[in-house]
Amino acid sequence: DRYREPLQVAQQWCLLKLLKWSSFQDNKNCTKKGDLVIFCAACPQPGINIDPTANLDDSWKYSRIVVMDGNFKVEHMHERWPDDQVWLMDGRGFMVANPPYQAYLKAPLHIMEKSSCNNHKVISQASASHGKLNSMGVGVMACAWHGCFYPHSVVDFQKGERQLNMDYSLTHALSYNMTSINHVLCFYNINCKYMKNLWRRVNSSDLLHLPPSMRITAGIGMWHVHGHKQECYTWYSLLFIKGSGWVDGEIIETLWSTLNIVSASTCGMTTPHCQELLDFQMNDSNFMKMIWMADSLSWKLKTAWASVVLAHDVFERFNKAITPDQQRNWGRQEEAALLRHVHDPSVMDVFEIQLKKAPMVHAVELQLLEKLPQQGVHHEATSWITRSLAIEQGEIILNIYRKDRGLNPSELKRLTIACHAEKLLAEQLRFIMDGRIYLQMDDEFEQSDESDGRTDPMVGQDTLDDEEILSNDSYSNSSMVEVFGRASCDDPTSSCVPLPSKFGSAYCKANKFHHLVEVELELHMGQANDALHGLHLALADEVVIFRGIVRPATNYSMRTQAWKMIHSINTSIKQCTTIYRQCWLAMIALGTASEILDRYQELQKSHLSTSAAAFTQGAHDHCSSQLPWFWTIDIPKDTDSKSWLSEFYCIHWLHGKVAKDRWEEENELVTSEFQWAMNFFQYRAKRWNEIYMANKSAGNHGATCYAARQQAMYDQLTEQAQLIWQEMNPDDIACHHGT
Repeated sequence: DRYREPLQVAQQWCLLKLLKWSSFQDNKNCTKKGDLVIFCAACPQPGINIDPTANLDDSWKYSRIVVMDGNFKVEHMHERWPDDQVWLMDGRGFMVANPPYQAYLKAPLHIMEKSSCNNHKVISQASASHGKLNSMGVGVMACAWHGCFYPHSVVDFQKGERQLNMDYSLTHALSYNMTSINHVLCFYNINCKYMKNLWRRVNSSDLLHLPPSMRITAGIGMWHVHGHKQECYTWYSLLFIKGSGWVDGEIIETLWSTLNIVSASTCGMTTPHCQELLDFQMNDSNFMKMIWMADSLSWKLKTAWASVVLAHDVFERFNKAITPDQQRNWGRQEEAALLRHVHDPSVMDVFEIQLKKAPMVHAVELQLLEKLPQQGVHHEATSWITRSLAIEQGEIILNIYRKDRGLNPSELKRLTIACHAEKLLAEQLRFIMDGRIYLQMDDEFEQSDESDGRTDPMVGQDTLDDEEILSNDSYSNSSMVEVFGRASCDDPTSSCVPLPSKFGSAYCKANKFHHLVEVELELHMGQANDALHGLHLALADEVVIFRGIVRPATNYSMRTQAWKMIHSINTSIKQCTTIYRQCWLAMIALGTASEILDRYQELQKSHLSTSAAAFTQGAHDHCSSQLPWFWTIDIPKDTDSKSWLSEFYCIHWLHGKVAKDRWEEENELVTSEFQWAMNFFQYRAKRWNEIYMANKSAGNHGATCYAARQQAMYDQLTEQAQLIWQEMNPDDIACHHGT
């Protein structure tokens, strides 16, 4: 078996190729981190493609944009002889040097933090480990504009994608050719959590370093930001980050396909050979990016030209429709937010309508419990009435479930219904017993507490049809005895739980428990908000399924599955509609003020119709269509209509302006990148010319020929970039560059 010897030769061959490409004749002179690999030709690098003596803080263009992510396909198994390793180029490629990294991982203090955003997998599984693997993946840094890997910044994961790994990677990426560059835009899938305490983690470690003058603006890629909380969009979306241009922040995802090609081969290699092969593969990726850089920038610049004109026209049409005072006020809001964005992302809320959801029943219950005294019958009555709402909701769901099962359900379905009815009946009886205390009706209740035994929950139950859902009225101004008499029957779907709304506000006031009326009203409003929110989601789902599944269905099986989904959604719509109807009738019975009833209107059957045209922008159906009243339930009614519309226009004006600004930045940035790329090629050609002259005078003919060939390659790249630049319309270049 001679497989080991070819692997050793391959390892040495990769080193020799990288030494030759990097103009090192031997391994002794290559001592700096990342010296054997190349970086991006178009990113600003002082002393290489931009003047190091210039004041780089004067322009946002001289910023680095880095995107970071983890790749869990690049696994590495445990080794048989971990102490018997031969490192040929440790730390001089893209992978970080091993000894300092291992010392950093063994440091005693690493801060663990919880996320205030959604439960993302990368956070919840950060500490997950796999006993069979020495490394579960790699953490990678790349430039977000062009997708080039950062030298000496790639780390391996011992467990999941932990912050301590990414901290080490980020700090080393931001130390590569960053002289005089003090502004960084950093994109990461979980930046809402990661960036909160970055400086505290860096300052608490002796092995991490970032210049105190460096300003890091956090962002989240356009694909990942929509999986976060709503506020994360304006806080971290690239659209609202000044100086980002028109970048999506997801280019690193396109690099995994080329890196994963070698991951199967590196899994069983020794650690040095694995890292060196990954270095070789990533260097090839950067080299190919460099070869096609001029063509890529040409395409970006042409796209920016067209988009700048379009975005400018759209914004100007809107800008002409508002007053000069509004322009000044909204412009000042934008400037103030962008100025403080780095230190406080929450200031970006000015770019979003401050629309608060109507309070749900649990929020209302919590508010009432906090407002009332902690002791006494009033405090306990809030929880008692909340139980009644849950019982009524259970009755509605059981009724609809029973109807959906048909007139002759199977024994298993009958058993399911009976079990639910039994549980509901027990809850109802416990609620009635507690009602004696809160309603103070022990004597009358005893007179009405006559029962002749429990009955089958399927006997005597009428099914609800669609019309009854919107017309069922179980609220009448009944006496206490009548209500308790109906509630004491063994019918778990009778909706006769004794509540103030069953007696009417006048009866409650006469019998001295009118204090419960306000509590029940508040809770019914919260329950109505719950039902309307569920109705929003169900109707939206129905439109999506009709448009995306029912209509495109091409066979019987697909249509059957699609209509099953529609039936399930219709059941949810019935439940939400019936629950809201119950709440609405209770509000009327409680003598609710007309202002509240104007907000919570009667739900008609016509309000539940949906149209797939709602998902077709600019469809003819929008011209004459109007949304039913419940779609605007979250808009605060105490807000003046003019001020509400003003805020709406302000948000659209701000969004139009930032879109215009980002495209203008993209145009200016790509124009500069063209020059930076040509400067990079000229710098490399000049360096190889110096090597050519030195070897020629020393009589090293082989090195002289190779240096001449490398110089010719970079000269050709320079000429190609200049030709592409000249082929574009010079007038357009000057015009758009000055826009």
